[in-house]
Amino acid sequence: MKAVILAGGQGTRLAEATVTRPKPMVEVNGRPLIWHIMKIYARYDVSDFIVCLGYLGEIIKQYFIHYRSHASDVFVDLGRGTVSYSKTPQEDWQVTLAETGARTQTGGRMRRVRNYICDETFCLTYGDAVTDLDIRRVIDFHLAHGKLATVTAVRPMGRFGTIELDGPRVSAFTEKPPQEGGWVNGGYFVLSPAVLDLIDGDDVIWEYGPMQRLVESDELAAYRHDGFWHCVDTPRDKLSLEQLWRDVNPPGATDNETAE
Repeated sequence: MKAVILAGGQGTRLAEATVTRPKPMVEVNGRPLIWHIMKIYARYDVSDFIVCLGYLGEIIKQYFIHYRSHASDVFVDLGRGTVSYSKTPQEDWQVTLAETGARTQTGGRMRRVRNYICDETFCLTYGDAVTDLDIRRVIDFHLAHGKLATVTAVRPMGRFGTIELDGPRVSAFTEKPPQEGGWVNGGYFVLSPAVLDLIDGDDVIWEYGPMQRLVESDELAAYRHDGFWHCVDTPRDKLSLEQLWRDVNPPGATDNETAE
């Protein structure tokens, strides 16, 4: 199964971090967000990626073109014109880097890579959230319910700790508990190819028209995820995730992420 990653947005709320690079290339623990997201999928044997490029897409292209050199000694023989490396990448990934337009909306980007999806059920995510989600369970859930689309529903951590009071006495304190109330779009989808028929052009935003139509036709199911999920949308979010990654067993990290 293929995983489509929407990596074309500008990420303006990350301020100076996205002036010279696209949001999925913002680094956490020395690796870009897009690498962490691919590791999440690869953990469950989803390793064929279609990356929808837009804003500063050339940065993402160059990262994968020169991927072997990032974690390897490089040997250049100028006389023979050869380049060799001390290591072979652990990641056995197929990565399609698709130019989907600088101003194209999320739905439009999906529509532009339809030929690469090849009328197969596929995964979809954004380039800004990491999680300990079991991708295989979400795929199995999608195949079992028979609807056109599955969205992962999450409850992100609150910004502040909560205090329970018994008169003037503090009876309980919880540091940054999950937000109470409604679930939110966690950005990890499994989709049947027929959803692409709901997208008419580049200006279609996936989260509005197509998803609304799926709801109206009872074709959207939600997989509830109570585990770790963290979106990097602001500098505060990035700092928070960096702090989590300093833990002995950071949530959402694979074994080789913590070892490197």
